[in-house]
Amino acid sequence: MNKRNVHTFVMRFLEAYDCTILEKSPSYVTAKLSPEADREMTGRPYYWSFVERTGTPAETMTYKFVFDPEQMRLDAKSKAAPTAVKSPPNAGAPAAPNQEQAPDGSSDSILGRYFGFVPTTITARVPQDDVTFGSRRLEQMFSIVRERGKFVHLFEEPFPTGATYHAALVYDTWFCINYKVELACDRKRSEIHSLAIQLNNGEIRENFHKHLLTKGLSPKLPANSHILPDTISLTKAVNLLETTLERKISAYDHRWADEANEQHRSEIDRVESYYNGLLLNAEPDKRDEIETQCRNRLREIDWQHKPRIAVSVINCGLFHLTAGRSPRN
Repeated sequence: MNKRNVHTFVMRFLEAYDCTILEKSPSYVTAKLSPEADREMTGRPYYWSFVERTGTPAETMTYKFVFDPEQMRLDAKSKAAPTAVKSPPNAGAPAAPNQEQAPDGSSDSILGRYFGFVPTTITARVPQDDVTFGSRRLEQMFSIVRERGKFVHLFEEPFPTGATYHAALVYDTWFCINYKVELACDRKRSEIHSLAIQLNNGEIRENFHKHLLTKGLSPKLPANSHILPDTISLTKAVNLLETTLERKISAYDHRWADEANEQHRSEIDRVESYYNGLLLNAEPDKRDEIETQCRNRLREIDWQHKPRIAVSVINCGLFHLTAGRSPRN
């Protein structure tokens, strides 16, 4: 993942959470977090419980996310270069206080009335975090996206944008599951399968995620549209997709598993032969320790060499895609 990918991901993350961008450059972005993003990222449960109990308007934090720390340091050095500064005409005069004064000369504020002069110009420190690949903050964003993106519910947006429709848009419902398939032994191969089923007629499509990339999607149902009723339940849909994936994996060439089984058996024979030799010459009080070592080593060999196929769900979603429409320009 290069700097451009990280930059794109962070900007999309901030946009999705409705954060306010205060300053932006190729090397960093300064953003005021939305309440939802503040809850997820800042670790301030006591503050948010206080806000909920009292109904106080929330004051979210502002962060500077740095994509290129080295470039930012160079930019800071160039800005800090010394420049000639002309003294103002009244340089020797005492500076006027930067706040209103009450008739008695004290600050016209609550703190001023009790404690005298209180400065009103306060420079808040903006926390700064690197969001380079592998950084703690970027990993936190990945984790939030994985957790919050496990299930989505989206509608296809009408296209072209400026077109009007004399008939209602009709939506089919597709249920998509993105699976991760791992074929593992002493080596590992990972695959991602995006399978979807249409809940009206049972049609199943592969590579559905790639198909979605060509669509404009929104969480809101467009006006003048309706959704066709489903005839397949989600439970049945999951079973049909799992059956399809199982059938697909069964058709693979599994010679790799046969070779891994041979290697697994060879490793077990070698380890058992070694420890059996130790047990023959071992003192009685050492036998339990040797047998424990042997069992542990055999478990390690099973984990490392025994062929297996693991299937897990990355995420899933309901996608309402247009079944037919009649545009009028």
